[in-house]
Amino acid sequence: MTDNGACYRSRDFTAALDGLKHHRTRPYRPQTNGKVERFNRTLAAEWAYATAYTREQDRVADYPAWLHHYNHHRPHTGIGGATPSDRVHNLTGNCT
Repeated sequence: MTDNGACYRSRDFTAALDGLKHHRTRPYRPQTNGKVERFNRTLAAEWAYATAYTREQDRVADYPAWLHHYNHHRPHTGIGGATPSDRVHNLTGNCT
């Protein structure tokens, strides 16, 4: 599922799908894209622009630690103060 950006309407993208059914979101629908928009806003505020990085490589190097914090230690009000890792069963993939 993608939005309706020009890159997702191209022949190259259609060819890359290799016969898979492509679903598009309806424009301006918070039900389908609101969560990712909120994540992007949090990403910008808490990681990308929270620190004055001197180099882009430093920002990129800091991303895995921030993402771990976001998924494992940062409470989310939308899921009752839990963390995303609390909500995913078998997160590490060790159980079969």
